[in-house]
Amino acid sequence: MKKMRSILAVVICLALALTLCACGGSGDGESTNLMFGTGGETGTYYAYGGVLSQYVSSNTDVSITHVTSGGSQANIEDIAAGANQLGFVQSDVMSYAYAGTNLFESPVEGFSTVAAMYMEQVQIITLNPAIKTVADLEGKVVSIGAAGSGVYFNALDILGVYGLTEADIEPVYQSFGDSVESLQDGKIDAAFIVAGAPTNAVTSLATTNDVYLVSLDAEHIADLIEVSPYYAEATIAADVYGTDEDATTVAIAAVIIAADSVSEDAIYSMTSTIFENLGEISEQHAKGLEASIEFASSITDVPYHPGAAKYFAEKGIEVPTK
Repeated sequence: MKKMRSILAVVICLALALTLCACGGSGDGESTNLMFGTGGETGTYYAYGGVLSQYVSSNTDVSITHVTSGGSQANIEDIAAGANQLGFVQSDVMSYAYAGTNLFESPVEGFSTVAAMYMEQVQIITLNPAIKTVADLEGKVVSIGAAGSGVYFNALDILGVYGLTEADIEPVYQSFGDSVESLQDGKIDAAFIVAGAPTNAVTSLATTNDVYLVSLDAEHIADLIEVSPYYAEATIAADVYGTDEDATTVAIAAVIIAADSVSEDAIYSMTSTIFENLGEISEQHAKGLEASIEFASSITDVPYHPGAAKYFAEKGIEVPTK
């Protein structure tokens, strides 16, 4: 009986060791099975994350599983907690986490940049053609993202440069999908959605409704960028949602981050596979057309993972590391 117990104990230990190695929990940091936190099912993070995960998994020995999540803040917290090893994040939220400001009471450790992938436009959506400027949101019922989310802070930033505060609107705190449903049902007047355009939730709304995008003017965009330089001016073309004219707004970078515990080899393999095969990836998701090595390596305030840095160095680009 003692011999059987000893054999069983060995089997259990071996099984646990194999599980830890597969999930990135081994002492040497090796990881071949990675969980990738994205966003809600109606957002760009989830759709594009799925394409990237499948492509890397099919073409390397690194297996990536993309999962839904609460977005940028949740993805950073899940990596810190060890629940996921990869995540899509807004560049501003990533900066908040690394510095320990706004959404985060103290600096979050244990994550690094992999690559900036595309720009996420701040989309102010309404079905009311009378709402033409941000100033017109005063007194209106407006969804400004989930409480404490990256979208929430983006909304406050933009309202702020127009001299408005949260108290000047009737705020509701909803996800992309819930915001679209509320617009459809007439429960809200407008919604802030921060995601790569076209965004599935908005595209769906536009199939049955006349959708309007509220533009920002040049003066206020300049004021915003001066205070918050991680924003950049952006245009959403009229044909994206079938609007009457192009919309001028701002955008921030969508960035993939990784846990520091993931091996250099795994992140190198992932990064090189994505950026050496953007043509094929772009056939599966249009956001691939926006990716480039130069943009991917442009983050300066959060250091890069050694595996990503190794790939960019091979292309003659030095990026900051820890």
